[in-house]
Amino acid sequence: MTGKEILHKMKEKVLGPSDPDSGKGKSKMSHNISHGYHLVKGKSHHAMEDYVVAQFKQIEDHELGLFAIFDGHLSHEIPEYLQSNLFNNILKEPEFWKETEDAVRKAYRITDTNILEKAVDLGKGGSTAVTAILIDCRKLVVANVGDSRAIICKNGVAKQLSVDHEPSTEREQIENRGGFVSNFPGDVPRVDGQLAVARAFGDKSLKKHLSSEPFVMSETIDDETEFAVLASDGLWKVMTNQEVVDAVKNIKDARAAAKHLTEEAVNRKSSDDISCVVVRFR
Repeated sequence: MTGKEILHKMKEKVLGPSDPDSGKGKSKMSHNISHGYHLVKGKSHHAMEDYVVAQFKQIEDHELGLFAIFDGHLSHEIPEYLQSNLFNNILKEPEFWKETEDAVRKAYRITDTNILEKAVDLGKGGSTAVTAILIDCRKLVVANVGDSRAIICKNGVAKQLSVDHEPSTEREQIENRGGFVSNFPGDVPRVDGQLAVARAFGDKSLKKHLSSEPFVMSETIDDETEFAVLASDGLWKVMTNQEVVDAVKNIKDARAAAKHLTEEAVNRKSSDDISCVVVRFR
C-alpha cells in the first residue's frame, strides 16, 4: 500500500468515507441537533436529476438550518439552479423574519419566474421541491411543490408536513386553466398527458396549466420532536411515512439513517433517483 493510500485510509477512519453524495453536519446552537443526507442515482440512462441542500447558516444572532430536495424531470439544470438560488431568494425577502411563510411563498414565485426567463439557458423540463428552514432550533417552516415530501416524527408517530401535488387531486384547477388530466390504463394521471405532478418549477411548455404555488406550513420543535425526513419520490413510491419512521427511529447518526433509507428503497425495487435528508432533534 502506498503512502497516499495509507493517508486516505487514515482520513476515512477519522472523517468517514469521502462521498460527494453523502454528508452530515451539526447545529452550533444546540448540540442535540444534527443532519445527514444521502443520494443514490436511479436506473435511468440520464444524468442524476436530484439535488440536495443540507447546512446550518449563521445570520447575525440567528441560526438557520437550510434543508431541501430538488427532483428534476427532463432536466438537471433546473434543480441545480434551485440548489444555488432558492434559499438566497427566500432570505432576501424583507419580511422573512416576521412573516416567514409569506416570504417563502413570494420567493418560490420569484424563483419560478426567473427560471422561465432563463428557459433558453436552463432548457426544458422542470423540478419539484421540498424545503425546510429550521429557525433558531425552535421552528421548522416547510414548503413544497410536487411530490417530494417532508415528514416529522413525534413520539414515534409520522406526521406529513407537505402535500403531494398530484394531477388527479388538482384536476379541477388544471381544467380551469385550460388543461386536462390524462388517465391511461397502466399509467399514472398526467397534466396534458405529460407531467405526473400538478405543481413544479419550470416546465415552460405546460406553465399555463401548471402551478408553482407552494404548500407551506410551520411546525414547532418541542421535546416530543425526534427527527424530520425530506426525500424525493424515489423513496415515497416504495415506503409509507410510518415505514420510514420505523426504519430509522433507532439510528442515532443522521447520515447513517439517510443512507439506510436510500438502501431500503433500492431493496424495495425503487428505480428512480433517491435523495434523502434526515434532521435529528434529539
